[in-house]
Amino acid sequence: MTQDFSTETSATSATSAATSAHLPSYPSASHLGSTHPGSMQSHVADEPAANRTLSWRVASNLFVSFRYAWTGISYAARTQRNFRIHIAVGTLAISLSWWLRLSRVEVAIIGLTVGAVLTMELLNTALESVVDLTVRQTYHELAKIAKDCAAGAVLISACAAVLVAGSLLLPPLLARLLPLLSVVRLPV
Repeated sequence: MTQDFSTETSATSATSAATSAHLPSYPSASHLGSTHPGSMQSHVADEPAANRTLSWRVASNLFVSFRYAWTGISYAARTQRNFRIHIAVGTLAISLSWWLRLSRVEVAIIGLTVGAVLTMELLNTALESVVDLTVRQTYHELAKIAKDCAAGAVLISACAAVLVAGSLLLPPLLARLLPLLSVVRLPV
């Protein structure tokens, strides 16, 4: 028994053509030396990095790769208020953990938690940038959902970090501050 896929194929290509008409056009990847016309596969390792354009460039060595990463971190620190807030609160939490002489494991837990929050903030910034690039200056409900979900992920990680830091920092902090508060008596 044979099936006729010609109507299904033409309907599918008509749907994809209609869908792609609403998407922004980007330069083709044909300059990457594709193995088949129209194929996105390329012989990236065979080409020098200088021949690539736009974001198709690959770091030529480890130093360049770290420089790209530092560029992203410094961009977030310059442009994202919440990233700067998370850096300040994280620095305070780690400084407090050293001042309170927490164990190395407790300091490591706080450090990993702070790192997770900063990582989520960087991912949120990257996702927002890609969404903005895609929808440009127009409103789209799916773009709103993507941005809101990414912001929600940052919020969840920040709340978890507050719980972790609070459970590790508050008991020794109160143990140090309560004797000081008992010495100071307020006049009645």
